[in-house]
Amino acid sequence: MSTLIAKGVEDVSNTVAELARRVNLPTTESSLPGQIEANTVDPWTGAGKYALGWTYFCAVMVFLVSATRIYHWWTDKMRQALYKTEVQKHMMAYSPESDYAMSNMGTSNTVDQLFPREIEKPIRPDYQSAASSINFINDTLALFRWIFYRPIPEINYYKKKRLSFPSLAVVGIIVIALAFVALYCFLPQPLYWQSMAFGSPPVAIRAGMLAVAMTPWIVASSMKANLITMLTGISHERLNVLHRWGGYLCLFLALVHTVPFYMQAASDIKGYEQFQLLFPNTSGYIFGTGIACIAPLGWLCIGSLPFLRSMAYELFLVLHVPVSIAYVGLLFWHCRNFLTSWSYLYATVAIWALSYFIRMFNLNWINPRRLSFLVGDEAAVQLMAENAIKVTIPTQMKWRPGQFVYLRMPGISIFDNHPFTISSLCSEDFPSDYGELYRDCTVVFRPFGGFTRKVLETATEKGPFQTYRAYLDGPYGGMQRELAAFETVVLIGGGSGITAIVSQLLNLIKRMRDGKAVTLKIEVIWALKRLEAMDWFREELRICREFAPPDTVTCQFFVTAAVRQSRIQGYSERAPRPLSNMFHDKLDGFVAGIASKRNSALIRDEAQGDPERERELREEDQDAITALPRQKHLQPTVFPPPPKQTFNGAPADPANARRASLRALEGRRESSDDDHSATRNYLSPNSSRLSNREFHFPPPSPGRNAPHFQYAPPSPNRASFSSPPPSDGPQSHQSTPSQGSGAFLPPPPPAHVRTGKSLDLSITIPNTGAPAPSAAADFDFGFPSTPTEFQKNLMRFAFVNPLKKKEGWSTEYGRPDLAYMLKEMATGGADGRGILGRRTCVFVCGPPAMRIDVANAVAGLQADIWGDDSKDEIFLHTENYAI
Repeated sequence: MSTLIAKGVEDVSNTVAELARRVNLPTTESSLPGQIEANTVDPWTGAGKYALGWTYFCAVMVFLVSATRIYHWWTDKMRQALYKTEVQKHMMAYSPESDYAMSNMGTSNTVDQLFPREIEKPIRPDYQSAASSINFINDTLALFRWIFYRPIPEINYYKKKRLSFPSLAVVGIIVIALAFVALYCFLPQPLYWQSMAFGSPPVAIRAGMLAVAMTPWIVASSMKANLITMLTGISHERLNVLHRWGGYLCLFLALVHTVPFYMQAASDIKGYEQFQLLFPNTSGYIFGTGIACIAPLGWLCIGSLPFLRSMAYELFLVLHVPVSIAYVGLLFWHCRNFLTSWSYLYATVAIWALSYFIRMFNLNWINPRRLSFLVGDEAAVQLMAENAIKVTIPTQMKWRPGQFVYLRMPGISIFDNHPFTISSLCSEDFPSDYGELYRDCTVVFRPFGGFTRKVLETATEKGPFQTYRAYLDGPYGGMQRELAAFETVVLIGGGSGITAIVSQLLNLIKRMRDGKAVTLKIEVIWALKRLEAMDWFREELRICREFAPPDTVTCQFFVTAAVRQSRIQGYSERAPRPLSNMFHDKLDGFVAGIASKRNSALIRDEAQGDPERERELREEDQDAITALPRQKHLQPTVFPPPPKQTFNGAPADPANARRASLRALEGRRESSDDDHSATRNYLSPNSSRLSNREFHFPPPSPGRNAPHFQYAPPSPNRASFSSPPPSDGPQSHQSTPSQGSGAFLPPPPPAHVRTGKSLDLSITIPNTGAPAPSAAADFDFGFPSTPTEFQKNLMRFAFVNPLKKKEGWSTEYGRPDLAYMLKEMATGGADGRGILGRRTCVFVCGPPAMRIDVANAVAGLQADIWGDDSKDEIFLHTENYAI
């Protein structure tokens, strides 16, 4: 075998050497003028410089983006470090009095100076320096953002079809690249030699070398783990648009490379006959291998057009990678190591292999030291309000706020690998039932079609106690800058777009409590169809309201649905798939059996030969993974007697009763401490911000719809199924005769048999107008029946923009005018300076119309940077809520 390979390499080397001798003919006095021109003006041997030209062009673009990223990273870190130093100095000198001196929250003075003679202005640390801000660069970036933040309007045609365009920045890069390759191909002269006997057409060689040089960049921009993302911070899903347009540009260059050969061969037959002598014993090599290469490239480019890709997306997804491999392999055959062509093809293969190797470390089932090795992690599926689906996956994978993962669940669909944004925070404050080394990776989405619809159908059929094996690929994406480096943060979500915001909000509040965030103000705007959607993140919203620093977080909720929802939610279920379900069940059961055996081995290791201890652990594990509740769960519920409503014969205070009701609604335990203890601890001079200890959120309240895992290893922190959380339904206020301490509360009803959903939320949100209705589904906006089109428009404009509330939480009915709200944030207030700080970040995740409105508004606000020395930056980050 090695002899054949060596012989093949020798034959190729001899052929190339012979070709070089035949092409590089020596020039003599008797040489024809055309031959002299071909060897001196633009020789064939020097055509490799055109491929280098494209490489230098891409390298410069990557360098400019990387330099911008480094500048932002450096200035963000400098501001955070300076802010932390100033805060520590200020807090150390904040209270020189005794540690036991009481302080007033309003005046920040001790008890001896509750009413100072002069009102002191709040001290605001100055963390700006020449190293953390350069005005010229800030103004230049504001100019580019003023231009490129503006989206290109869509074109509507034929029965509500739309022609959309990429962002203006991408269009600018594409236009520059197209101008570069066009000038590089057609500007140098000549385009053709006098005869084809003197060599290939120069314009074809230039275009061919440019097309070959583009191949490694096209492949690199398509890989999930690639060097471009590491240097620029731009995730692969954002580079995908450059990947597509790079392919279109490569197809254009391939056509420019092909057409001159056909044209000159048809017009110069004798020259073409002499040109064929350069390739002996290879009949039809030039045109045959060229067509073989351009055919798969054309299929990839034409098939990736949006209207064609949407018609047969699954087919395109399956064939995309094999056809790409065939294209690169045929390029090796066609180029035949002419000039430097194989160098770029070797680089393509190396990038491909390296990307797949790095991607292996992002798979949750590839590490042999984990329980998920080859079998994935266990996943629990829950049905929530508004037909939303919540998938909880305890995993040892780490992620940052705002990142997403690719989820594959063989028990539901073998070939589907769908991206979902992670809505949970990877923090030790949110432990998992699997133990301290695990974190719950939670994704929340609404089913539309394909994989998401299959998840809904399977979860409805099998109930909430069924778990599945989950294979994760990620995390990817995320915001390239830290929200903690901005004074003002505006978070805007539309519908399920809130999933990308929740983890960012929790992480930002935690860093603010630790004194590691420059942020002073957070504005949250969530446009949702109905109030029931707040149940998706009941616990997260409660934590944000209770533990955010005072007067820092403002949340505005906009209910946009005009048609009342029916009490019984349903969906059009497709016909059952008995064969498919049987195959998926067997596959998932096989993988789950392997995980169960590993869990059994862990029990033996933990027992360390003690049969009594092993028996206890197995009973606990068997009780936890039982398919149905045991009989003790079905016994009558036992409740403690209701608390007395009188104290020393006096009636209870109505305010205390309301606070107790609110605590019960939010799932909080009754405590003798006041509700502002966390705030007072934060404002205290001896708070945790002065020490090295970090702030930690309290353990989340046990929810009624907490996920149940069948194969969780025994752990002290594990919530055993034999102790279900207390029910907060209307029956919880009724007392039943005690039947002994061995009685248990009933388990929650399965999600697939619930016909209604409790509309009680974990937070109470004040309205700007009339008092909140008792049930959101019964609210009819003042109309006796479903509103007409006129009534919808009247309702939409009848509600004014939200007013500033003292508590910072408000609910409005109607669509938010985001452009007006952002303008008010920038120029509102008595002094006309608004609430935007020196550096502001606007984070939006929602439907395209919402992103377009916000992008136009933020682009217009860039003009304030030039004329206002107190503002350095207004940064915009957009996310696609479909991910």
